[in-house]
Amino acid sequence: MNRGYTQIYTHIIHILKSRCDILLVVLLLLAAPMQVHSKGQLDTPAKNVILLIGDGMGLGQLEVARQLEYGKTGVLHMETLDHVGLMRTYSANNFVTDSAAGGSAIATGIKTNNESIAIDEKGQEVDSILDAFQTHGKKVGIISTNTVVDATPAAFGASVPNRWTDAADIARQLFNHKIDVILGGGASYFTPKKQKGVDLIEKFRKAGYTIATNRNELVAASPRNNKLIGLFHPAYMNFQIDKEEYKSEEPTLQEMTMKAIDVLSRGEEGFFLMAEGARIDHMAHAADVTGIWKETIAFDQTVKAVMDWAKKRNDTLVVVLADHETMGISATEKMDIEGLKKVNVSAEYMGKQLQVAKGARLAPERVIEVFSKHANIQLTLKEAQQFTTNIESNRTMVYPQNRINWEVGSTIAKHYNVGVVDSSIRAASSTGGHTANMIPIFATGPGSSAFNRVIDNTDVSTIITNAANIPFTPGQHNKAGEN
Repeated sequence: MNRGYTQIYTHIIHILKSRCDILLVVLLLLAAPMQVHSKGQLDTPAKNVILLIGDGMGLGQLEVARQLEYGKTGVLHMETLDHVGLMRTYSANNFVTDSAAGGSAIATGIKTNNESIAIDEKGQEVDSILDAFQTHGKKVGIISTNTVVDATPAAFGASVPNRWTDAADIARQLFNHKIDVILGGGASYFTPKKQKGVDLIEKFRKAGYTIATNRNELVAASPRNNKLIGLFHPAYMNFQIDKEEYKSEEPTLQEMTMKAIDVLSRGEEGFFLMAEGARIDHMAHAADVTGIWKETIAFDQTVKAVMDWAKKRNDTLVVVLADHETMGISATEKMDIEGLKKVNVSAEYMGKQLQVAKGARLAPERVIEVFSKHANIQLTLKEAQQFTTNIESNRTMVYPQNRINWEVGSTIAKHYNVGVVDSSIRAASSTGGHTANMIPIFATGPGSSAFNRVIDNTDVSTIITNAANIPFTPGQHNKAGEN
């Protein structure tokens, strides 16, 4: 090819390349929705945000639940959401978070110390995204199968130095905060006994709230003022696996969540709702794998119900995540799925059958009887004696009230070959067996693509408020509804 043809050929190639580049840019612009401001907010924001938190729910908990419910080819409902990410969970003073610091990071966008609720490292109160939504005129709600004053729900509606010693104060703050819907356990913290003679439930009633104390009352509730509080147990709500044993009259997480959506979605304001499947964590602490299965599936059914509601509209961001992982749960190759399915009550329920009077010794024969009846495990006398010895040697553990329940769960998990943190490590842990494992995030709706990456738990608040075009600066304090 002579020089003249070479120059013409090169020029043509240059023009074609330029046009291809332009075409590529045009195609990319057409493919990308033009909805993000320079500040990261959306032109078509989420009117509603539903944040579903499975406490202690890591990848292992999900896999165990999936295998036991559907088998190896099954799919959880949360796994079908459009976007998936991973989240780190460390706290300000520990590479392993507790629920207070973990929930606070999600709710407020700042790191705090373990056991602290929505305060910074200097002890100053900070706002949560619930505050931001409420200040912006949105309705707000919190739900938990734990007590509503426990770490995760409290992180959205209160600020206290210590989750354990300040529960009664949290209850008062939830009232002062004027949260539209509050559903879960923990009724005892609202009583005159815990509130220095004040009946806090009566104060809610006088403030215009509809009160529910059982499932039937919740189903029938139609609050005229769109204000609803339902407290269905003095403490934690019952485990899924134990509800029949206790003849429970409590609503499910799904029923509470859908009732809250019904109340909060009335009117044109939009809403923010946090709903927690809290007892996945409690089951994981006890290495109660059958219980993890039941609690996780109940949570996943709630995700399905929320998605069925959200699919009928295009204005709702749904985010599903956890605050941390508990006990390093894993579905090992030798896990006995059929054996686990035959366990018929929780480790906690079995533990109650093994309690003895103070100073008395637990009879190995009783241990053998309880494991045979409820877990289909035939312990030898030597194994039963070792079980009793393990309980007696764990009196100095961080959570001594749980030592029987946790030993029950660990014994069952070992028998059925499930991967869990060793009970001696759990006993020495300040968090009772939490890990630093990253947890999965599933999301769909306006702004949900921002979760398609590895994030820190403090990023969640900014992503959610950006998606709703609601101003929010982590670390500020201007709580809505304070007196």
